[in-house]
Amino acid sequence: MEALFFNIDTGFLEGIVRGYKAGILSQNQYGSLAQCESLEATDYGGFLANEPLPLSTSTIQDKATQILVDQFNYLRSNSVQPLTKFLEYITYSYMIDNIILLITGTLHERDTHELLERCHPLGVFESMPALCVATTVEELYQSVLVETPLAPYFRECLSANDLDDLNIEIIRNTVYKAYLEDFYHFCASLGQPTAEVMQRILAFEADRRTVNITINSFNTELSKEQRAKLFPTIGRLWPEGNNQLAKADDMDQVRAACESVSEYRTFFADAVPNSSSGGNGYDELAAASQLEDRFFRMEVFLNKQAFLQQFQYGVFFSYVKLKEQEVRNLTWIAECIAQDAKDRIQDFIPIF
Repeated sequence: MEALFFNIDTGFLEGIVRGYKAGILSQNQYGSLAQCESLEATDYGGFLANEPLPLSTSTIQDKATQILVDQFNYLRSNSVQPLTKFLEYITYSYMIDNIILLITGTLHERDTHELLERCHPLGVFESMPALCVATTVEELYQSVLVETPLAPYFRECLSANDLDDLNIEIIRNTVYKAYLEDFYHFCASLGQPTAEVMQRILAFEADRRTVNITINSFNTELSKEQRAKLFPTIGRLWPEGNNQLAKADDMDQVRAACESVSEYRTFFADAVPNSSSGGNGYDELAAASQLEDRFFRMEVFLNKQAFLQQFQYGVFFSYVKLKEQEVRNLTWIAECIAQDAKDRIQDFIPIF
């Protein structure tokens, strides 16, 4: 029944975002870029036309990101509820990163105005300049709780006394956990097919964060009890896999915890053996790097799948994520060209 009325408010914007998707770079275009040929005939054809030479990798990354931001702002300015709220949720993850960046900078007595320039533009909010007024951690703490849209997430886990380097990472993951769970339940309230598409994507994101938190906490001061509290209570690994990961001490145990999900099992299928453990373990650094790459590939796959269904909001989320991957690919290729590392230039993740 919802499909009958979906196009009244959202049909135009869904058509727009599907048109945006058609402009995402293809494998053939990446091949041309890898050969240092022109960016013309793509969405990026003229985006560097007014930039002074020589171009830097950071300039390419910033300008490519600005295209995404402009497209997203157009969608948001033409949306109505509940799509407007859905698009706001997409920006919350960038807001979290921006606020953590400002907190870290203030903790180390850096100029918050310089930090503001490094913030992701999708995570900029109306009251953000108020955070730059703060000169101490205590002032910034009060501003975060009052001035930001994320106040409900921070209120449960943030105190001024907790602000040191280790606790900031704990705060980042705790806030992101609250955000993911809230977004997951909001998508459920939107009904099908948005709930089905988005819960599949958010469940994967929750599992990825759970695995990454586990691996990154090895050989740190973070206790297993603290680690368990950072895991989102959603996802395909929850609850049994989360319980195993909370107790894990090495990559072998991480692999065992992920065995229950067939898609994740393949991530460890050809992990790099660790000769020091007699061939029974993993080279943890190489395995973690390989795992991150495969997570990105799975993310691209799931977001491409979202476009196979109509009359749902998941395409807006998925387009942002696919475009982000495109920016990463462009940055990687540009960096390889700049450093004359042609042997690694193909190590990007193609989208289409």
